[in-house]
Amino acid sequence: MATVDALIVGAGHNGLVAAIVLARAGLSVRVLEAAEVVGGACRTEYPFEHAPGVGQSTGAYLLGLMPPELMRELGISLPLLRRDPHYFLPTTRGRFLLMGRDRVATEAQLAELFSERDVEADRALQGELSMLREDIAPAWLEAPLSIEATAEHFVRPALRETFVDLCRGSVSAYLARFGFESELLEAMYAVTDGFTGLCGSWDTPGGGMNFLAHNMCRLPGSDGTWMVVRGGMGTVTRALAERAMRAGVDIVLGKPVDRIETTAGVATGVATTDGEVYQGRVVVVGADPFRILSMLGDACPDELRARIDGYHRPGTSIKVNLCLSDLPTFSCLPERRGQHRATIHLLPEKDTRATLSEAFAQCEAGRLPTHPSIEWYIHTTLDPSLQDDRGRHSAALFCQWVPYELAESSWDREEAGFVARLLEICECFAPGTSALVEDVFTLTPPKIESHFGITQGHIHHVDNSFGFADRLPYRLPVAGLYACGAGCHPAGSVIGAAGHNAAATVLSDLAISS
Repeated sequence: MATVDALIVGAGHNGLVAAIVLARAGLSVRVLEAAEVVGGACRTEYPFEHAPGVGQSTGAYLLGLMPPELMRELGISLPLLRRDPHYFLPTTRGRFLLMGRDRVATEAQLAELFSERDVEADRALQGELSMLREDIAPAWLEAPLSIEATAEHFVRPALRETFVDLCRGSVSAYLARFGFESELLEAMYAVTDGFTGLCGSWDTPGGGMNFLAHNMCRLPGSDGTWMVVRGGMGTVTRALAERAMRAGVDIVLGKPVDRIETTAGVATGVATTDGEVYQGRVVVVGADPFRILSMLGDACPDELRARIDGYHRPGTSIKVNLCLSDLPTFSCLPERRGQHRATIHLLPEKDTRATLSEAFAQCEAGRLPTHPSIEWYIHTTLDPSLQDDRGRHSAALFCQWVPYELAESSWDREEAGFVARLLEICECFAPGTSALVEDVFTLTPPKIESHFGITQGHIHHVDNSFGFADRLPYRLPVAGLYACGAGCHPAGSVIGAAGHNAAATVLSDLAISS
């Protein structure tokens, strides 16, 4: 293979964004992808053996954090579907919260289901997050500063201390500032934005950074809520791949990279598992930091190894993809009022905080939690293109927290029973759910690792408790080697900013104008 200007490892969304930016600047670019499809964990698959015509976003399942400015720069237009309502909080006692675009209706429900104090707390929370979202947005498409310097440079003076405390502190401390009276309402926000993908719970330092990252949705028409992509999340990466190839990028599939080649401390290319060597003036890696360590081997500088070792946290998320014959019926809201389009929050109603704290403690001890947090999605209600000719639905239970390794058993022995336990919880809110399940495709942390190639199944590569300059730098301490994966600034999720910013760093180092 001829030497190219830029060799990119991984055709996930960040690698593809980096490829587009570099190719448009006039560089020759080649992308090597281990899988036979592009997308990484951002793909649409047909995983159900008994329902092969039902599609599912098996990994990433919503688009929220991709900056609109980046989409315009890349020239991609995605078929985004606004969820309205976007949150459904059922109970087993006949009451429910259905939160959508209509703020007046939402506040009326909050007052009825919870209290006027919760209405005021929610209003204050949403107002502050809106201001922080506006202030921080420009920082996502630039090289990161420290959290403290970010506050000084980007955040309005009245919120600088709040911003630093949020990024360094816990979800619990941040939400406590607003004075929510209901533990259940507070938990709904903590679970969705603070706990997702986090190896941590209420009081984990940096959990507030995860919460902030997940509240950075600025997509047009979204009102800050994450959106469904028609055709599944594979639509995003297919659009990026098409743009990349149109710009002249060579995408090579089925080429797992074994090691990064270095000569005299300079990255010169990569060797694949089948023994082929590809050369590039620069090497840009979209894989997680721990795979970068493995690829470098003895050539990894001590400072880089120590930094990456400090990021080590196991994945604690499980995703149970389901094929349903029909939509479930919730006892608190049997008529269909859009609740199936929303994020459905299945939370313990009694001693909510203590029960969720115990779930994380059980996970830390290597045990499966008795009552994990569950978010339930049924996106075929918005996107029937993923249904089959029998009208079956794809759904998913996304749960925190489960251990990567079980202390006294194994996932092989426990997976089926745990899935049954999750469906048992669903039955408490929607009796008869289990009878609707026609097929299951479960991704435990080890299966996330094997299916998507992410070390220990950590969906964000690096905990989002690490923020801004504390994340993996784009420019690594090996000449010619760069990182562009989700472990870099700004955060783990389908964002694309890391690919953009890494490419800008390469162009700056090569003295090439973009």
